[in-house]
Amino acid sequence: MNEKLPVEFLERMKEQLGDEYPDFLNSYNIKGRRGIRINELKTTAKEIKEQAPFSMEPVPWVSSGYFIDENDDPAGHPFYRAGLYYIQEPSAMTPADRLDIIPGEKVLDLCAAPGGKATALAVKLKGEGLLVANDASASRCRALLHNLELFGAGNIIVTNEQPAKLEKKFPEFFDKILVDAPCSGEGMFRKEPEVIGSWTPERVEYFSALQKSILKSAVKMLKPGGMMMYSTCTFSKEENEGSVSFVLDEFPDMQLMEIKSYEGFSKGRPEWGNKNLDISKTVRIWPHKMEGAGHYLALFKKKSSDDVKEEKIKAKKSVADKYNNTFNKDERAVMEEFIGLLNTDIDRSTLENRSGKVYMMPFDKSIVSGIKFLRCGLFMGELKKKRFEPSQSLALWSEAVNFKNCLDLDPADERIRRYFNGETIYVTEDENCENGIILIKINGNPVGFGKKVNSIIKNKYVFLK
Repeated sequence: MNEKLPVEFLERMKEQLGDEYPDFLNSYNIKGRRGIRINELKTTAKEIKEQAPFSMEPVPWVSSGYFIDENDDPAGHPFYRAGLYYIQEPSAMTPADRLDIIPGEKVLDLCAAPGGKATALAVKLKGEGLLVANDASASRCRALLHNLELFGAGNIIVTNEQPAKLEKKFPEFFDKILVDAPCSGEGMFRKEPEVIGSWTPERVEYFSALQKSILKSAVKMLKPGGMMMYSTCTFSKEENEGSVSFVLDEFPDMQLMEIKSYEGFSKGRPEWGNKNLDISKTVRIWPHKMEGAGHYLALFKKKSSDDVKEEKIKAKKSVADKYNNTFNKDERAVMEEFIGLLNTDIDRSTLENRSGKVYMMPFDKSIVSGIKFLRCGLFMGELKKKRFEPSQSLALWSEAVNFKNCLDLDPADERIRRYFNGETIYVTEDENCENGIILIKINGNPVGFGKKVNSIIKNKYVFLK
């Protein structure tokens, strides 16, 4: 692969790395390792290891990450459609892992698509508080929403805005912010060789300027006392230490914090930025030092007048157990009948009926007024005449596992293949299921709904896009 790398890129890396350059260059002759990150909202690594037909070796610097073999096919296993793990390059797991999240906080993933880091943040929130996942690209936002719904996250708002627009909407609003910035992608050359052809020194300059603009907005949305993780998948000093230097120079209330270390991590280089010695607190992941493609991390804290006191901020939960005026009497009766099947406590005051589509929103809907969004809260399903049709996103919601009427199948059961293909499936006499809406599970993990009529289950599966 070395012969495909841009000459100007190699010259830059030789200047940056000095004696380490030969080892760095040789890393491109070594195939990068693949990984998955376990969705701890739904399962455990132990359960996946026992049930999945592929190998798992812990990624030592990430708590829920695992290496898998080159020939493993995690996307082809039914557990993938149940949202039990996310397929992710191991070094890319690090930024979200090193951003401490307290359930109940308000968290922003500013450049979130396709959702690798956003899904990790959702797991850390444990269904409490709020996750705003944003991406400026409308097409990429579709993948972001798909992955968050697949993971079973309900406390989400997926927005499609420029950071400068969000900055005006959310001044000093978020407790934690992750900025995995768009970059020149130098760390992805080994994993995605097609990126090589688009690299130029001018792209480094372009992304360096873009990152500064994004960071400026992010800082303004961070609460005093809040934490912000900045990350890239590039080796460029202009986009890494250079962008960090911009924050330190422009915002005196922002300070760099230590990042939990690992033996393979390298320190950021102050001389590649504004020479501020605190830049050594940032982290570089190099492919010749670790089993990762390459990443950069910088953890900031915004100073506050009460910087010593750390307080767990919990989301306010209404104790009211009644519907709002978006539901009429008949619609309330239909919803009550369905909620009775969930076996999970639902705060009716968080439900909203939008022209027959029902959403669960454990936060004030005014939060999205004036901004473009794809989803605000959990899409539960649709009211149709005198019945409620539950959505695929509700089936994958982390609490759906408690649905009363279920058919639990083994991954090897032929009915799983037919179900995913949209076909009708059948139940046997000894499978104790009731007529009506039924949740299909694989080894206890929900994958979608059906409607049982005697021995037949009419297919309601929808592959989220």
